[in-house]
Amino acid sequence: MHPDVDHVALIQAEWRRERPDLDVSPQAVIGRLHRLAARLTVELTLVYQRYGLGEGEFDVLAALRRAGAPYERAPGELAAHTMVTTGAMTKRIDRLERAGLVTRRPAEDDRRARVVGLTEAGLRLIDEAFTAHMRNEHRLLAHLSPEEAAALQTLLTAWQHRLDGTGSAHPTP
Repeated sequence: MHPDVDHVALIQAEWRRERPDLDVSPQAVIGRLHRLAARLTVELTLVYQRYGLGEGEFDVLAALRRAGAPYERAPGELAAHTMVTTGAMTKRIDRLERAGLVTRRPAEDDRRARVVGLTEAGLRLIDEAFTAHMRNEHRLLAHLSPEEAAALQTLLTAWQHRLDGTGSAHPTP
C-alpha cells in the first residue's frame, strides 16, 4: 500500500460496509493513536539500541538518574516508576548489573531490603542515551507546530486524567 493511504480510514470504511449498524467513529482516534504509539515505540527504541539498551533497561536507568544523587531507588520503587511487575524489574536489574551499569546493596535501614544504584558507567551511559533520546523526541515532535503540540498535550493529559479518574483534567506545567 502507498504510504499516503490512511489505513484507519480504510478499516473504518470496511467496517461501515460490513457492519453499518455500528458506529465505528471511535476508530478514528483510537486506531490512529494505536498505530502512532507503535510507530513511536519503533522510533524511540532505535535510539536505545544504539546504547545497547532495550526500552526496559533505558527506563530503569532513567528512573535511577531522575532520583538524583546518589542515584538509588529500591526495586519496588523502580517497578512503580516504570509500571512493571517486581518480577520483570528483577530481570531488568539482573541484566543491568551484569553489564556493570547498576549495583545492588543492602538498605541501611533494613538489611533484608535492597537498594539499586547507578554505577559511574551507568551514569555516563544514561546521560548520553537520554541526551540522544531528547534529540529524538524533539525530532519526532517537529512534525507538529508548537501550537499543535501544546494542544495535543492538553487533550491527551485531560483524557488520561479522566480515564485514570485522577480528578484534574488540566495539565500542570
